[in-house]
Amino acid sequence: MSCGCFGASTLKKKSPSPTPNEIDGYPLDNVRHFSDKELRLATDNYHPRYKIGRGGFGIVYKGILKDGRQVAVKTLSAGSRQGVREFLTEIKTISNVKHPNLVELVGCCVQGPNRILVYEYVENNSLDRALLGTRSINIRLDWRKRSIICMGTARGLAFLHEELVPHIVHRDIKASNILLDTDFNPKIGDFGLAKLFPDDITHISTRIAGTTGYLAPEYAIGGQLTLKADVYSFGVLILEIVSGRSSSRTNWGDSYKLLLEWAWQLHEEGKLVELVDPEMGEFPEEEVIRYMKVAFFCTQAAASRRPMMSQVVDMLSKKTKLNEKQLTAPGFFQDSGESSLKKSSGESTSYQFSSTPASITQVNPR
Repeated sequence: MSCGCFGASTLKKKSPSPTPNEIDGYPLDNVRHFSDKELRLATDNYHPRYKIGRGGFGIVYKGILKDGRQVAVKTLSAGSRQGVREFLTEIKTISNVKHPNLVELVGCCVQGPNRILVYEYVENNSLDRALLGTRSINIRLDWRKRSIICMGTARGLAFLHEELVPHIVHRDIKASNILLDTDFNPKIGDFGLAKLFPDDITHISTRIAGTTGYLAPEYAIGGQLTLKADVYSFGVLILEIVSGRSSSRTNWGDSYKLLLEWAWQLHEEGKLVELVDPEMGEFPEEEVIRYMKVAFFCTQAAASRRPMMSQVVDMLSKKTKLNEKQLTAPGFFQDSGESSLKKSSGESTSYQFSSTPASITQVNPR
């Protein structure tokens, strides 16, 4: 290589694009960086056979790194501005958070137009697929597995809500965001809608985001977000886990009720055991009914009547006795094509709202 008189090279070697140490002002020093080349090699150039799911803003692929570690590679659809916001939110929220019931963020790729998140790979995919999808003869969710999923998810939420500072509200707790490892231990994933929640405020007024069927009434109607919005979603999730039925459908019971509404009707009629998934096999009736009653405490119409997640853990594990005299009808949405509020019997309020399974954030232009 020849050099000019001032020491400058006359032949310039093209240097690779530097890895950014921040994005939109947020430092990425504590996040492992992957190159686009590394992730293309890991996923065989994003071959369709490696596709394991689709998120709100891109496709998720299984990847195998050079060291043999299996990972989940979550790509961001090109041109999704809302997706970029969620990409940053996930990094900000969980880059330093470790808990056995939360999915671990391994790293990210910020190179050219690429915005990619790399997570630990979870062998049994999502609860949604195992519970509500096409039933596989290889996956049978008996009561032991279902109770492990309920307890683990509750512990993960209690950690987010009460142990982390600032606290974290997930905002999109649902079956498709609960991943299952080899032993069916649950891991909460997809923190793209999460909000940091300081100790010194009672609520956040924010745009409504999440998935209908799981949304707390006060949040869906008024945009008033508290930790109790996640508690409500978790209560709905318990009913899905016990029943093997989807909360987004309205054809349960004898008059096209939502899952929560139908479950409460069965409770009032003393027939709650009829909600139990017949594919579960043998189960301890008293314990399963207890879990469903905990779901009703979590889905009380008034947020102030719902327990904190640490209390929910104690309720599920029998450390706390259920005071059923305090239990009132839950708040729920009813798909009638209207947006008005409709009073129901007792202290509960029935809210009219869309119960389609799509995320509200996916309906808005990106």
